[in-house]
Amino acid sequence: MALHSVSVILIEPVALFEFGVAAEVFGIDRSDEGIAFDFAVCGADPGRPFATKVTTPLTITPTSPLSAAVGSDLVIVAPTTPQPVYDPAILDTLRAAHAGGATILSLCSGSFVLGAAGLLDGRRCTTHWMYAEEMQRRFPDTIVDPSVLFVDTGDIVTSAGTAAGVDACLHLVRRELGAATANAIARRMVVPPQRDGGQQQFVATAIPECSSDGFADLLDWVVGNLDADHSISSLASRAAMSERTFARRFAAETGTTPHKWLTQQRVLTARHLLEESDLSVEQVADRTGFNSAVVLRDHFRRATGLSPTAYRQRFGQEPLAEIGSTS
Repeated sequence: MALHSVSVILIEPVALFEFGVAAEVFGIDRSDEGIAFDFAVCGADPGRPFATKVTTPLTITPTSPLSAAVGSDLVIVAPTTPQPVYDPAILDTLRAAHAGGATILSLCSGSFVLGAAGLLDGRRCTTHWMYAEEMQRRFPDTIVDPSVLFVDTGDIVTSAGTAAGVDACLHLVRRELGAATANAIARRMVVPPQRDGGQQQFVATAIPECSSDGFADLLDWVVGNLDADHSISSLASRAAMSERTFARRFAAETGTTPHKWLTQQRVLTARHLLEESDLSVEQVADRTGFNSAVVLRDHFRRATGLSPTAYRQRFGQEPLAEIGSTS
């Protein structure tokens, strides 16, 4: 497609950061670098100040009607708090724009609006990790992937939470206008043109809750002894059950297998140690029961999309000091 005209559809309450991302990428005049887009901010009631999600009274006023989005090369749905229903006029506008050949981009929870319009049926998509389960429940005909920064299915692009909108917008610029243009915009924004990893690196995985107190003491003990050599046999013995009964009841109460649960807790503890301690990767592997840095790296990358070293650089106690160091 050509990428000359870009429209953003606002829905109250407006998420300021994500709207600002769209405005920064597509709404800034960079004609001195040969980059400029026709940029429209659309709303169901143009000229009326729209409330935002911040706690102070702050508004954004759309200046164009919804009809201005139809015929745009790119239509962006800015996020808002997920709502039970959406304005039918907005859904009709999205369907008409899509039928007319526009690429549709949702930022963060804007994916719910696309789902309500039926544009995600049969497609893979993403949204903010906090809303992924709710999105999958509400739109069972789509496949929600909470582990990525964005999903591009050609004419529909969905992005994950908050800053992932930067990745999705720059990806679209790169896809349609080339790497040089995307790099120029990224350089002005002082952001990387492409990020590694996915949004799973930002998800704080909690210990699964039990449906009863049957395994509570056992799970607490295992978390406190992750460096021990655990197996289904040893855990079943500690719970005074046969292996078959233990495996069945464990899955019923935690929603996963003993092996997967144990790996999740080891990775979670490794994340905390990498964030909060100066232990080496080898020491972290020993403390969490992975026993070798190689095994830790394999499981850690699967879970977070990053190596332990890269994760520490990004989320450790003093990442900015390391980046800015002149020593």
